[in-house]
Amino acid sequence: MLRSTLLAASRSEAIRELVERTPLTRPVVKRFISGDDVDAAVATTGEVLADGRYVTLDHLGEDTRDAEQATATVEAYLDLLRRLELAGHTDRAEVSVKLSAVGQFLPVDGEKIALENARRICAAAGAVGTTVTLDMEDHTTTDSTLGILHELRVDFPWVGAVLQAYLRRTEQDCRDLAHAGSRVRLCKGAYKEPASVAFQDKADVDLSYVRCLKVLMAGEGYPMVASHDPRLIAIATELAKDRPRDSYEFQMLYGIRPDEQRRIAAAGHRMRVYVPYGDEWYGYFMRRLAERPANVAFFLRSLITTG
Repeated sequence: MLRSTLLAASRSEAIRELVERTPLTRPVVKRFISGDDVDAAVATTGEVLADGRYVTLDHLGEDTRDAEQATATVEAYLDLLRRLELAGHTDRAEVSVKLSAVGQFLPVDGEKIALENARRICAAAGAVGTTVTLDMEDHTTTDSTLGILHELRVDFPWVGAVLQAYLRRTEQDCRDLAHAGSRVRLCKGAYKEPASVAFQDKADVDLSYVRCLKVLMAGEGYPMVASHDPRLIAIATELAKDRPRDSYEFQMLYGIRPDEQRRIAAAGHRMRVYVPYGDEWYGYFMRRLAERPANVAFFLRSLITTG
């Protein structure tokens, strides 16, 4: 019930305005978001890389309905990539892109515009020696996103995909994408979805995650295990025991279980941290609260303590 309420709130403009206006929210947001601008993003990247972890950066924003805003998002990514190159970070830092932020939902030629905008970002990433992963959003975008991924991989075969284990279709999508050269991030999923397309019970989602993970680990692609769940991390580690250490990686979100992130990296596994930045943080922040009750408790404790 709490998760459903928070996910619904992530789409509410009224609640968004209330949360964004509350001064006490900002110190808590900093746990999950590196900052409002590219300077903060590059600084955080340096800090994470310093102790052996890797990074993927997300310029926050989604559901863009304005072509100029979509273009501005592309320019923000191009600037970010230039700054990462100047800082010498592009060997271990890449970017993650939500297609809805670069035009996917525009009323006229949205998919075409998103493809061309994503192509610009991929070309810039390739030029500085790094990669791009296409974030996945709610189930209504899955076919569109995978279609754009297919088009991008013609010129940029290293573009990463994200699949969400709570969707009933994902095990088959994993089979389709578990081929040589294919980078696939497997996560549980963070959007409110109907039972017709997504598993609703946590146990069922976990079982789906393991089934999908087995498919990816048995394939010739590059699995990216995105989970904070100790049991799933242990299962992934066992499944990967016969794979070269550079043929898969673990991923976790910035601000969540940082000590475990460092432990995994110190054990010789590639550990990548998903670092979001920007002032469009509300939807992302609410989904992080919805994922784990501990996040809500942390949020409430922080408000009480700060107050």
